[in-house]
Amino acid sequence: MIISGVILIITGAVVATGGGAVLTHFRAENDVTFTDIHNAELIKRGEYIARASDCVACHTPPGEAPYSGGLAMQSPVGTIYSTNITPDKHHGIGDYSYADFRNAVKLGIRKDGTPLYPAMPFPSYQIIPDKDIEAMYAYFMTSVPASDKVIPPPAIPWPLNMRWPMAWWQFFFSRERAFVPPQNASDQLSRGAYLVEGPEHCGACHTPRNIFFQEKAMSMSGDNSYLSGAVMEGWYAKSLRGDDTGLGKWSQAETEDFLKTGRTANSAAYGMMAPIIEHSTRFLSDEDIRSMAVYLKSLPPVAGIPVKKQKADKTTTLLDNGSYLSDRGAVIYKEYCSVCHRSNGKGVERIFPALNGNTSVITRDPSSVIQITLTGGKMPENDKDPMTFAMPGFSRLSDEDVASVTTFIRQGWGNDAQAVSPEDVAKMREIILSKDADIKTDAQGDRP
Repeated sequence: MIISGVILIITGAVVATGGGAVLTHFRAENDVTFTDIHNAELIKRGEYIARASDCVACHTPPGEAPYSGGLAMQSPVGTIYSTNITPDKHHGIGDYSYADFRNAVKLGIRKDGTPLYPAMPFPSYQIIPDKDIEAMYAYFMTSVPASDKVIPPPAIPWPLNMRWPMAWWQFFFSRERAFVPPQNASDQLSRGAYLVEGPEHCGACHTPRNIFFQEKAMSMSGDNSYLSGAVMEGWYAKSLRGDDTGLGKWSQAETEDFLKTGRTANSAAYGMMAPIIEHSTRFLSDEDIRSMAVYLKSLPPVAGIPVKKQKADKTTTLLDNGSYLSDRGAVIYKEYCSVCHRSNGKGVERIFPALNGNTSVITRDPSSVIQITLTGGKMPENDKDPMTFAMPGFSRLSDEDVASVTTFIRQGWGNDAQAVSPEDVAKMREIILSKDADIKTDAQGDRP
């Protein structure tokens, strides 16, 4: 009986593995051709689309050659390293035909037929039309300097590192599809919806995922949770919907300003959003920025999230008159935070973001507030503001002190958010430490 059971398991694994290979073979489209990669206008358009698709932010570690890969990304099963997508023939994509390139970008299938992990946002890229994929191919093959950088393999333990289950994942959760404009939408709103759903793949971070790590919805025509906020690598990507902790209190102009510069009068991009601004959205045309803002501002609040009004509060008076000594969080804020963010919590316009009423501060999930307190952050560069500013990290504070000060910030000045516990801080420290794991460089990387 035991031997029969083992044989049955092995047979099932072989069938599943073979089935996965068959799936990728039939999903891949190898008969598409494209040869005009030296057309100057096409190359220029390809560069713009690559920017709009935010390729550089994930495929370029700080200080390294553009698109050379190697940026570590945390996933529920382990660490994945972004691929080298320069035209190097041995370590990049220099030997990719147009069909190979299209299969990787839109279908998540490498040249050798191996399925890619969904850290590559191919489920979003599926709605990019082939003419734009052709333009990207021309740009990458002719205008990106080749790099021979070798990428380490994913740091994922066996048996989770086997690739054949990804073929089945793609079959069930990532079928090729076309863009469907919102009903009765103007051309401008449709353009914004396309950019948000497709190239910019906003849902990859801002939409929660199911147990199998697929996005719960790819557009507003799906689940109500689309763009409702989600945790990614210890950062809470806030809701982009019309609720109070999303974009409900932002004006159209503020939304455009943030997408173009990473700043508004009261807020600033940080964490995983900062490189997106710096390497992608700041390069979009004013028309495309406006279209994205129009679409985002059209989204309704998330059903079931109550609207809250900011309460009147005496936090500023408490900090100014010295009557805060009995509140440990207030003491820490006064010592470490008030010089920049001020006792009124309003910071300095476009320099130090406000904490008073900041929607990123009062989100239901405190992950981002905790992480930026521990690690600090840096504003993205842009073409409007002459200087960038950085916040130091305060990891030297105890878990209790970080919990106290973040709770004070989330509940001061009329903010109305849940308290942070020392256990929340301890969990975040573990996440941060996992990001700093050693990177192996002596093995063949995960090529696209």
